[in-house]
Amino acid sequence: MFDYLIVGAGFAGSVLAERLANGSGKKVLICDKRPHIAGNAYDYYNNDGILIHKYGPHIFHTNSREVFDYLTRFTEWRQYEHRVLASVDGMLVPIPINLDTINKLYGLNLTSFEMVDFLKNLGEKREHIRTSEDVVVSVVGRELYEKFFRNYTRKQWGLDPSELDASVTARVPTRTTRDDRYFTDSYQAMPRHGYTRMFENMLDSPNIKIMLNCDYREIANDIEFKEMIYTGPVDEFFDYRYGKLPYRSLEFKHETHDTETYQPAPVVNYPNEHAYTRITEFKYLTGQEHRKTSIVYEYPQAEGDPYYPVPRKENAELYNKYRVLTEARPDVHFVGRLATYKYYNMDQIVAQALTQYGKIVGVKRQQAAQLVRPVAPVSSSLYIPKVNGNGGGANGHGKVVSEL
Repeated sequence: MFDYLIVGAGFAGSVLAERLANGSGKKVLICDKRPHIAGNAYDYYNNDGILIHKYGPHIFHTNSREVFDYLTRFTEWRQYEHRVLASVDGMLVPIPINLDTINKLYGLNLTSFEMVDFLKNLGEKREHIRTSEDVVVSVVGRELYEKFFRNYTRKQWGLDPSELDASVTARVPTRTTRDDRYFTDSYQAMPRHGYTRMFENMLDSPNIKIMLNCDYREIANDIEFKEMIYTGPVDEFFDYRYGKLPYRSLEFKHETHDTETYQPAPVVNYPNEHAYTRITEFKYLTGQEHRKTSIVYEYPQAEGDPYYPVPRKENAELYNKYRVLTEARPDVHFVGRLATYKYYNMDQIVAQALTQYGKIVGVKRQQAAQLVRPVAPVSSSLYIPKVNGNGGGANGHGKVVSEL
């Protein structure tokens, strides 16, 4: 008998598995459809020995000391501040837009104070900020909106910014200084040995069993458990009773080049020219030294694995119908980006999972992250064969996990 069946071995599922096992002494079975743990953060060494992120770049950043300290239990960190360039008008310029972006783009030599007035003159006054277009045009004006945001957003979301909630572009700031960091969070770092190794350490408990290549619906009736934690798509859980919730997916094209460096920044955005949105070069992120380098192109698409909930009013209304259904299932805890149909950064998912654990055990989130109990003996009544799966171990060479 398991106390919890957890569906999904990404951040939400793994944090809850670790907390329930090590904080409450619960016996947990975590299953995932994929052949590996770590969800979309999964990384591994490719055939050339370069550490890459299978599902595109994952850059950790947070303002939460609590979240950072919690994850520090499972990884050492490599300090890393992310930077992005955008290909605009035949030039590579910093994004988010900053003082250097404007000076290079227009051949100017503005000071920070002068840029404030420059942007005031460009911005178009909007009485109500309702859409992503409203957000950008009100701050930087129509011309910069067209150069940097409109086509990129169309590619990323399959919709014009005027059709998307204001939250999409509100996440990208505009700066009047030369600060070219993509994020300004207090804690910015990358797991020194990769995300997968961090997840392995997180799930390293005799109270946790892992099943990969596993659809929970195939085992739910055969395995005894008390409660479920579900991190998959909420519409799928309820068999699409009200129809499918729209998600955006991504196709990744990985390449390795026989050169030490491919591009002048970790990520280069392509707002206008190509079908892909950006190119990431992984060695910048990991700090790895290698005579070759690996990159990935990202092609947004409508079909495929769900990555991003599409933030539109009608989608939120559809999700609310499913949310009502979740409230009628006290035996199932719905956690994470797909289960709550909301975009979260990695640190936000960790915080949500810690909060959920606190609710389960009746303590505040700050206490939830600290609870430690001796692990209980693991029942041997269930046999789960162990294999050295391609995705199971850290970067393909870590400890063995279980697979169905």
